Amino acid sequence: MKVYSDPLSIQKTLSEARAQGLNIGFVPTMGALHQGHLSLVEQAGQECGVVVASIFVNPTQFNDPNDLANYPRTLEADLKMLEEQGCDLVFVPTVETMYPEPDNRIFAFGELETVMEGKFRPGHFNGVAQVVSKLFDLVNPDKAFFGQKDFQQLAIIKAMVKQLSLPVEIVPCAIVREPDGLAMSSRNKLLLPEYRKCAPQIYRILSEAKNLAKSHSVAEVKNFVNQEIGNANLLKLEYFELVEELSLKAIQSWDESGIKVGCIAVFAGKVRLIDNLIFNR
Repeated sequence: MKVYSDPLSIQKTLSEARAQGLNIGFVPTMGALHQGHLSLVEQAGQECGVVVASIFVNPTQFNDPNDLANYPRTLEADLKMLEEQGCDLVFVPTVETMYPEPDNRIFAFGELETVMEGKFRPGHFNGVAQVVSKLFDLVNPDKAFFGQKDFQQLAIIKAMVKQLSLPVEIVPCAIVREPDGLAMSSRNKLLLPEYRKCAPQIYRILSEAKNLAKSHSVAEVKNFVNQEIGNANLLKLEYFELVEELSLKAIQSWDESGIKVGCIAVFAGKVRLIDNLIFNR
């Protein structure tokens, strides 16, 4: 496995790979890797001739400076995990490399960026679009692999690729969970023991809500989740929404067309956790 911090060097290596007829699979990450990230690398390896991962904690997508400062950084362990998983190339740029000058681009995603995460984290998705578009430009992948845990982010990236007419296929990958159901996340490392013990209730409540949806209205299911999280020790609900998969518009009835997804954000102490579950009836 080769590690690069210089864009020109990794681009030269990738050009040589393309000249050999190999397609490029890309897994962008912010480090603090876990099995969820590694599953993306694994899938990229199954579908592509060369697998590239990036590790970069992008400052423009954090609307809370403390969140940026506290984000876990475990580069040495990350590189070891990527090598063991069979990753071919890793790009580890600095902030100065990615932003030699301020990126003042403003992306417009309409309602996709104003609901749920966009509502509570203003500017977050513009920062995501900035960094992912820059990484796509540097790596020029044939396919890019993203986890479905960040469901809204996936919709934003698909919209960005369409807007910019980028020649990359976005491949959604299933959520990977801990044995107790908690969605794997780099932020899980920040949970104090008592909050980590309580956090799996998020998935339990989502699963019970999905079952409840077979016989109850959208409003009743939303009330159930609100009450259950409220009753859960140490958890605080930020939002729970039932939305249509593509538009992310909140649904009012199960009879509406499209795939329905339940999306949730919960604070476990100071750590913000997100999850989602498909609710098709």
